Amino acid sequence: MILTIITFLIVFSLLIFAHELGHFWFARRFGVRAEEFGFGFPPRIFGAQILKGKKLVKIAEKEKVEVEVSEYETIDEQEIIKETITDSKQEIDELVSVKKWRFIPGSGEPEIKAGEEEMQASTIYSLNWIPLGGFVKIKGENGEEENDPDSFASRKIWQRATILSAGVGMNVILAAFLISLGLMIGFPQALDNLDSRARVSDKKIQITQIIPDSPAAQTGFMAGDTIIAINNEEFATEEELQNFVDSETGKELAYKIKRGQEEMILKAVPETREETGRGGIGIAIATTGLVKYPWYLAIEEGIKETALLTWAIIVAFYELIKNLIMGRGVAVDIAGPVGIAALTGQVAHMGLIYILQFTALLSINLAIINFLPFPALDGGRVLFLIIEKIKGSPVKRELETAIHNIGFALLMLLVLVVTFRDVARFGDSFRALWEMIINKL
Repeated sequence: MILTIITFLIVFSLLIFAHELGHFWFARRFGVRAEEFGFGFPPRIFGAQILKGKKLVKIAEKEKVEVEVSEYETIDEQEIIKETITDSKQEIDELVSVKKWRFIPGSGEPEIKAGEEEMQASTIYSLNWIPLGGFVKIKGENGEEENDPDSFASRKIWQRATILSAGVGMNVILAAFLISLGLMIGFPQALDNLDSRARVSDKKIQITQIIPDSPAAQTGFMAGDTIIAINNEEFATEEELQNFVDSETGKELAYKIKRGQEEMILKAVPETREETGRGGIGIAIATTGLVKYPWYLAIEEGIKETALLTWAIIVAFYELIKNLIMGRGVAVDIAGPVGIAALTGQVAHMGLIYILQFTALLSINLAIINFLPFPALDGGRVLFLIIEKIKGSPVKRELETAIHNIGFALLMLLVLVVTFRDVARFGDSFRALWEMIINKL
């Protein structure tokens, strides 16, 4: 359980931090002031910021001699002149830019010390108590201070849209980076349609899908399980395994399964399946292995795989939304924070490479969900900018704020409903976690 919690916090924090970093970087790129960029959520532990200003600095010194006649008279036909000689040194100064760091303890406002009054304060970089991702506070992000040149509200529509979309873009970039890194180390994936330059190791036959209400679903098979043997007989290819199961239709088979680091025996009786017309227990299988590329090819393949995954998830979301609109219901399970935490725990026990793969998939999901044209999401805010462009003036700030607040409330309601379902599905695991925490206290 401790491993699950730590892994979940790291994965979730990385996704949100990357998202907020995208907003922050493009805001700064377009000259918009970012008032604070924090790791974790407030309250603040401490922060630091750079102060910028100008000051006079001595760069040289020159000597100046002045002669002044103070008196002049003639005595006995001799001229007597009294002079005053002044020897002085003069500094030559130059106005130069200076920078200094200011430390900010706690959540209070920064203390202004002597000499800092005229200096300009930059972004506060903070570390906060709640270790979940991060946030960026952008000046004018809610439409205020639109007359200030460094405000978000004063930027052109295309610049504001870019800043809002940058978080989504950063999540996709993060996914491409993680997949590319995985392909350098060795990524688990199906071996069909592989590039000839790929190096493959640890080949195995894995379950990729469980059909609901099938013998496999009733017995407890899970997607990701590796089939080691059936009735102590091992198989080199998917076709060999399928032919064997088909020939044993109606007979109980003992599947030797590896799940993570654990091996187990699961028994099921094959039946003639409508999907294939052959005997089976209701699973889809694929030959998988660890696929590895040289680093320069891994980057190229990582970008390609990210694009394919992104498109596949977009299509899946389209089908999901279409089915909801047409009243067909949801054919797949939707996981909320609790469900994702449980899945993270399962992946964590499978190893680092699976965590990378899972994190990349979550990052793409987060990007797509965030760009949906729904109020309170980045996509919803971009939609309002499109409306502003079409009508030639922004939507009233009060109306837009109200719509975003309603959208946020609906999203929170959805999260609560999904979380309730997650707790019902993963109740035993979380009851054990809760008891462990209580016992520690």
